Amino acid sequence: MTEGAGFITFVDALGLPPGARVDARVPKKLLIEQGAPTAADKRAIQDGIDELQWFAACKPSTIGVPVFSDDTREYLEIAIIACAFRPGAKAGRLIELIHRAVPYPVLLITADESGLAVSAAHKRHAQNDAGRTVIEQVVTASGLRADALDSAQVAFQKSLALAQQPRADLFALYSGWIARIEAVNAARLTGAFSATDDQDEIDRRREALDAHARLTKEIEGLRAKAKREKQLNRRVNLNLEIQRREADLAAYANQL
Repeated sequence: MTEGAGFITFVDALGLPPGARVDARVPKKLLIEQGAPTAADKRAIQDGIDELQWFAACKPSTIGVPVFSDDTREYLEIAIIACAFRPGAKAGRLIELIHRAVPYPVLLITADESGLAVSAAHKRHAQNDAGRTVIEQVVTASGLRADALDSAQVAFQKSLALAQQPRADLFALYSGWIARIEAVNAARLTGAFSATDDQDEIDRRREALDAHARLTKEIEGLRAKAKREKQLNRRVNLNLEIQRREADLAAYANQL
């Protein structure tokens, strides 16, 4: 299945009204001008991005969901954007740059050699810099396939439909999509996909996912250190520490 067909599969899964569709190509030059703070980032965009497409604009006039505004953030629109990466592209950095470059919150669908990814990141007003927005944590589900038979991913795609999201305002809607990205990440560890809009449950799952990711990284570092260690007693101590972290890892997995 081509990247374009994969993008369309996920965009169609959103179940947006026809009036929300934009279907416009975004020039790389615009992204470089808006979202590349360094020369290295400019090169990453130029060399790593094959095509950038703006699929849809979700706003009150197109989807019937009100805007959101408070002292922290203002959501007037949600942009649905897709991007195809070239082989060897710095996907993680490029995903972050795209989220930073667009003034609205973005539901971003990307494709590279490892498959498709869906990401989102809340935005807030920058402190002491009126008119500028900054992104919060980028939440990404990667390694997806548009033609996947995996039951968790099939359930994830179905859960993205606009009709299944909170519709109080655009912040609630976007938060619903983020919760579903986190749900499919949890499903990778539990084997079962479970979408929820209960904030306490979302917070518990988010905390467990963050802790699981942190511990996984720590264990990888300890294993690399143990592999390099020449002294037997230090290697034994490192392996004991790995076992303790793995027990904590299993405990957090059970909380998902």
